Amino acid sequence: MPIRRLPPEAVNRIAAGEVIERPAAAVKELVENALDAGAKRIAIRIERGGLGLISIEDDGGGIPRDELALAVERHATSKLTAGAGGDVDLLNIHTMGFRGEALPSIGAVARLAITSKARGVNDTWAIEVEGGALHSVKPAAWAALTESGTRVEVRDLFFATPARLKFMKSERSEMMAVSDVVKRLAMARPDVAFSLEHDARTSLRLAAEKDPENEGRRARLSAILGADFAPNCILLDQTRDTVRLSGFAGLPTFHRGTREHQHLFVNGRPVKDKLIVGAVRAAYQDLLARDRHPVAALFIDLPPDEVDVNVHPAKTEVRFRDAALVRGLIVGGLSHALASAGHRASTTTAQSALGAVRAYEAPQPFLRPGAPAWAMAEEHVAAGDFMMPSGRVEYGASSPAAAPFDADVLSEALAPAGGTPALHNDEDARFFPLGAARAQIHETYIVAQTEDGIVIVDQHAAHERLVYERMKQMLANGGVRRQGLLIPEVVELDPSEAEAIVARADELAQLGLVIESFGPGAILVRETPALLGHIDAAGMLKDLADDIAELGEAHALKERLEEVCSSMACRGSVRAGRRLTGDEMNSLLRQMEATPFSGQCNHGRPTYVELKLADIEKLFGRR
Repeated sequence: MPIRRLPPEAVNRIAAGEVIERPAAAVKELVENALDAGAKRIAIRIERGGLGLISIEDDGGGIPRDELALAVERHATSKLTAGAGGDVDLLNIHTMGFRGEALPSIGAVARLAITSKARGVNDTWAIEVEGGALHSVKPAAWAALTESGTRVEVRDLFFATPARLKFMKSERSEMMAVSDVVKRLAMARPDVAFSLEHDARTSLRLAAEKDPENEGRRARLSAILGADFAPNCILLDQTRDTVRLSGFAGLPTFHRGTREHQHLFVNGRPVKDKLIVGAVRAAYQDLLARDRHPVAALFIDLPPDEVDVNVHPAKTEVRFRDAALVRGLIVGGLSHALASAGHRASTTTAQSALGAVRAYEAPQPFLRPGAPAWAMAEEHVAAGDFMMPSGRVEYGASSPAAAPFDADVLSEALAPAGGTPALHNDEDARFFPLGAARAQIHETYIVAQTEDGIVIVDQHAAHERLVYERMKQMLANGGVRRQGLLIPEVVELDPSEAEAIVARADELAQLGLVIESFGPGAILVRETPALLGHIDAAGMLKDLADDIAELGEAHALKERLEEVCSSMACRGSVRAGRRLTGDEMNSLLRQMEATPFSGQCNHGRPTYVELKLADIEKLFGRR
């Protein structure tokens, strides 16, 4: 068949299919244009999920009359400038948009009207494009109170391509996608005011924040992600070479069931990047259950020539020049920030506990015939189940089920340098973050009194985290114990993969895996980590090859070693059903306060719940 040129109308519609696949994509492109124009206020109005009307009005610099017709031509843009030799550097992008495809692509499939008043002029001009047909520029009225700006109206989206309409979802679904796009762009620019109106109802209104960094950004994120975000997130601000990581990461106990609550930005551009998502997972991997995901808003800033934003037509994917540097910064920055949070747990655990409490009428106690009403309570006190009126607790150490447990051994094994004193019923202990132990309930939960509330601790989960963190520390300080193979194992790999792994032999040896080259594409395994027992060496090396190819480091081996440590810590920690003395319980609380990540166990469950006195008083109607 002969090769023919496509007509311009078909070319524009093909481009529209790549860039504008649904109303949310059109909103994204138009809002990005407004941000690039210097807008400080952007008003979005939507009808019928965006299929009826999309209206974007801003107070930016506006478009001069003689540039309006050029603005709706393909590959015409104000955001790229040719150099002295006529070349355009596509790897040095400083703006949100730069392709010059959004407006002509929208105009090819919809009825597009642009009204603009350029800064410094008194006249307002408008242009219309209907299904690819360009109308002439004509005078218009500017009803807005701003000195300059642009209003873009898109009506009857995809009327020129009816087949595309068949693939649209419900109006509600399309509107939710539009709202998500606007929220992500608003997170990136807290200095800009946003409003979103759907079918004459305002669904989002965000004022511009005076401080676009730190507190202003925190306020904007809280307004979008909910009031729970601010008290349950940690500030991030780390720099490595020319790359800066900032933003907020949620506490491990503040998590969700999907990754939709992870918001990632590169140079102010919302992205969905596999490398960043993988780095976030690695940072939280021993703090959360596998089916739970952290809440985070991370901002990566680096020189434009260090990142390629021209990978995807919708500009949602990026490619870093030094991916290993970016990943290392994310993992290291998140790990450092989470460690600085110490034993903090999210406030949502307490809210869930309070929500689960239900007032009920206590049943009448069963009494033996002829026994006085106070007899049953006296029996329970004698058994060590309740707190005495004096505030002292009988722990029932003489119970046959009680197993000997030495608090000094716990302190010596887990305490930081210098040790911590064991405090039992000491009034000063109430002023510690986790308070003073007052009782043990069902040989599983420790109840402690703080200055303004109570803390309930799961003794097994808490001790499991303490043991695990000490094992990780030993792993980092003393290296990994190795076991030699009676018969070294030869693993065949792709020559390039084998070469990459052998180049990391010293790093792998620190993790307990001793290898050497055994000819082209072959690796000889002499020693393996003792913690892993009998392992599939071939499978392990293939995983390592994938890690090194994608991330530049042997992440799979570290992760497997930490999984083994977690399992060993779970089996070796204080079990539920074991009675502890007051000194043992207080020693456990002090170790939790001094240990990073002690707010959650190795499986992501909270180790304690804190209830404030004010909340408890509300339960009893005292407030």
